[in-house]
Amino acid sequence: MMEMFIYETRQFLEQLEQLALASEQSGNFSEEAVNEIFRAMHTIKGSAAMMMVNEVSALAHSVEDIFYYIREKHPKVIDCSTITDFTLGAVDFIRTETDKLDEGEKADADSGEIREQVKMFLRLFKEANGDNPDVELKKAKPAVVKEPQQYYIPAVKAEEAEKEKHIYAAVVFFDDGCEMEEVRAYAILNSLTDKVTEMHYQPEKLLEDVQSTATIRQNGFKLCFVTDMDIETARKLLERTIFLTKLEFKELRDVSECEFWPVAVQGPLAVVSVEPIKPVVEAANRPVGLERQEHHDLHDGQMISVRVDKLDRLMDLVGELVIAEAMVTQNPDLRGLELDNFLKAARQLQKIDGELQDSVMAIRMVPLEATFHKMNRIVRDMTKSLGKKVRLVLAGESTEVDKNIIEHISDPLMHIVRNSVDHGIEMPEVRKAAGKAEEGIVRLTAENEGSEVIIRIMDDGAGLNRDKILERARANHLFTNPEAELTDREIYSFIFAPGFSTNEKITEFSGRGVGMDVVLQNIKALSGTVSVDSTPGQGSVTTLRIPLTLAIIRGMSIAAGQARYTIPITSIRQSFRPEAKDVFQNPDGGEMIMVRGECYPIVRLYEVYHVQDAVRDIDKGILVLVETDKKILGIFADCLLGVQEIVVKPVPAFIQKISNTHGITGCTLLGDGSISLILDAQSLSSQIYS
Repeated sequence: MMEMFIYETRQFLEQLEQLALASEQSGNFSEEAVNEIFRAMHTIKGSAAMMMVNEVSALAHSVEDIFYYIREKHPKVIDCSTITDFTLGAVDFIRTETDKLDEGEKADADSGEIREQVKMFLRLFKEANGDNPDVELKKAKPAVVKEPQQYYIPAVKAEEAEKEKHIYAAVVFFDDGCEMEEVRAYAILNSLTDKVTEMHYQPEKLLEDVQSTATIRQNGFKLCFVTDMDIETARKLLERTIFLTKLEFKELRDVSECEFWPVAVQGPLAVVSVEPIKPVVEAANRPVGLERQEHHDLHDGQMISVRVDKLDRLMDLVGELVIAEAMVTQNPDLRGLELDNFLKAARQLQKIDGELQDSVMAIRMVPLEATFHKMNRIVRDMTKSLGKKVRLVLAGESTEVDKNIIEHISDPLMHIVRNSVDHGIEMPEVRKAAGKAEEGIVRLTAENEGSEVIIRIMDDGAGLNRDKILERARANHLFTNPEAELTDREIYSFIFAPGFSTNEKITEFSGRGVGMDVVLQNIKALSGTVSVDSTPGQGSVTTLRIPLTLAIIRGMSIAAGQARYTIPITSIRQSFRPEAKDVFQNPDGGEMIMVRGECYPIVRLYEVYHVQDAVRDIDKGILVLVETDKKILGIFADCLLGVQEIVVKPVPAFIQKISNTHGITGCTLLGDGSISLILDAQSLSSQIYS
């Protein structure tokens, strides 16, 4: 229950944040936005109360009052900015408390100060619109959760015995994916306990039976009760159920019409007014839930929620299957044998494995939309704090990447966007004097390019200060090449150095020199690259190139002596047998090769990793040209072994301690059982070009 509460609350918090920011940007809270924010806060309030997280429940109730007033009174004077501040403040508080619960800690923060501020604002809000602040709008009384019981038979009071009794039967169906159906059904029982004289339901052991959830999902929650409420009142009471998707409701003539009413107490009961069975009632006040959809094709069992660790396990199994397939089809015992039927079956197996791999990868793919939209909050908070005018423009947010990639790029994006707003975008008066619009633009875009995702963060600010970066780089002794030989991109790349900052003083947003270092380290961990380009007075562009997935990739296996290495196929530009006449040495003693009028450096793997028995003569081996970050490098090896699907595994820690693993990003298992090290072309390139 706690796990589902945390998951559900986080979904609502993301929705609340985006609704509040969009409403503030438009300058008005639409009727739909008000209703959705109210419902989300109302659901958080109820769920938190059920989980006894009282401070969260009280704060959600307090903010809910603001939107209830807007919904009921339609005030003409609305301070969108202040209401958004309170909404986002509540979201931050609830998110912090939810994180505590997720880490096994106690949610013990006090929301009293925020609630008092909200209460004071609501009074002023009402006064500004000519309403009496001391008059409370009446809302439906929330259900009280009590101890579980199978049925409830209170003593009949004398005055109640004379009232007309009705027998109602209902079947309640909840939204697909809402989870905790048995708890939600139990909440219905508690909302009826003080309004009925007798009640029975199925499944009977609601909270004790582990199968009750599956039963409710398949057949609905069935209940039959005796009450003095008229049919409309009883129906409306059930219609208020949270996550209700449909309700079957009717009045019975006798308890014998209820199939699960205990036989021992069945008997005639006089009923004056009997109405025919009502058609299915669609939930009129259904709250916005997880992935709320309006079409039945997505409701009727077409979408399910799956734990990420289960997907990780499935991905691991597919990886093992790929390795097993390679070990079978490339088994050394099969060399030299003519096995036509075996090869035919092997090709079919490879086809099925490929389709299975693609399907699992598709399941794990998640759009960047949620990550991109989080940047709206960062830009909004910074503009209010810095006094700047900045608008965030998003494009390509539907681009999908692996779930693990999503988790690693949120921090880098946050730091880059903050850098663009803090360092890049000028103050409104400065922009106006320069002939620019007072409002700066930060663009966040994403697009697919082969097996990579390209994310660009662009701004139309002042651009990077080349001279200031050079000055700070000199002071920090960051030069590895003569200053005159440095390109603009190499100079701009100094901002990624640990502790590097051009700010003279530390602010709440920058000055400590850790932000862009975090960007570089996180992107490197994803086997990606990051680069910066800038035009003085026009702005800057930060480009992230990230692989779609880190799990299974296509790679070219090469040999150097007895060692095996793999190069990701996306990095390879071409491979060929070089001629000795095309190879020469540069003034620093490094080897270079001339290819179609261009010179590229050469790395001999046997020299880097001290491999014995490797080919030494340049014209007897193979040269693989790899490209990374617009730089080309020649990797010299003995021969090519072929292309295959490889499962990326981390290099064991004990090997990293005893051996040179520079330029190695992981390892994999080949079909013959040997281990191949996966080369990091970017790392090797940076070593040569630095």
